[in-house]
Amino acid sequence: MSFTRRGFGALALGALALGSTALSASAEDKVIRIGYQKYGNVILLKAKGTLEPKLEAIGYKVTWAEFPFGPPLLEAINAGAIDFGHTGEAPPVFAQAAGSAIVYVAHEPPAPGGEAILVPKDSPIKSVAELKGKKVAYAKGSNANYFAVKALEKAGVKYAEFEPVHLAPADARAAFESGKVDAWSIWDPFYASAEATANARVLQDGTGVVSNHQFYLAGRSAVEKHAKAIEVVLAELNAVNEWVRQDPKAAAEQLAPGTGVPAAILETALKRQSYGVKPLDAKVIEEQQKIGDLFHSLGLIPKTIKVDEIVWRAGS
Repeated sequence: MSFTRRGFGALALGALALGSTALSASAEDKVIRIGYQKYGNVILLKAKGTLEPKLEAIGYKVTWAEFPFGPPLLEAINAGAIDFGHTGEAPPVFAQAAGSAIVYVAHEPPAPGGEAILVPKDSPIKSVAELKGKKVAYAKGSNANYFAVKALEKAGVKYAEFEPVHLAPADARAAFESGKVDAWSIWDPFYASAEATANARVLQDGTGVVSNHQFYLAGRSAVEKHAKAIEVVLAELNAVNEWVRQDPKAAAEQLAPGTGVPAAILETALKRQSYGVKPLDAKVIEEQQKIGDLFHSLGLIPKTIKVDEIVWRAGS
């Protein structure tokens, strides 16, 4: 396979405690340290156990560290605590603007149906435009952050005309269920779970608003030291993608024990996912650049960024 090269702190420390084994590897060991979240193809790769023998064949071991969502995972990459991980669209933009030493190594195709703005089923709100002046919960720096801003903008609601409530997914769900917020912008499987068990109604999903790519990222030093190992990881992730695409029910059943989410809910989420690990092309880079430009124009990041400066090509 050939690939192209071209927010955080306290939460990250708490997340890192969950993956202390990943942090204990010495600098002399040939170890690739992977961060994962409780949903997605990386945790499935961990569960299947197919990566370890492939890495062992080139003299590597792997360790794993769990994170609650994207921004703290990228902070851990920047801190040198892990080498590789995955996030949605927005976290790399915030991280790059903050000077983080990360690079994009691959992405998955668009999955706009995998995130949505939710309201309670009995809410009088019937359109995104009606969120003007309302409280909208989302995790700051997440793909749901970008989606909420874009969906509201498309509906004619400026950033200053609604009230962002920055909450991690578990806290956002509690606020949503208790009526402390009017709407919740969230990704799968939290989205699918809320539909099934939190009396939620979809106000708008990402279709026609955002691409909702998933990205694989690594540290700058990691791609220099462990390029071959990263290529092996990407190849195995691609194989897992194909397995999930062909048999989402089996994948959901394997994911369920580790996530605490029922398999039926996970199957719904997986059917909204996209499949195939690919290098970043000019179109994807341009889409990421637009996110950066928007966030800078809103004052959400402190400076302009050039996304193509942090895209990795194997072998170059």
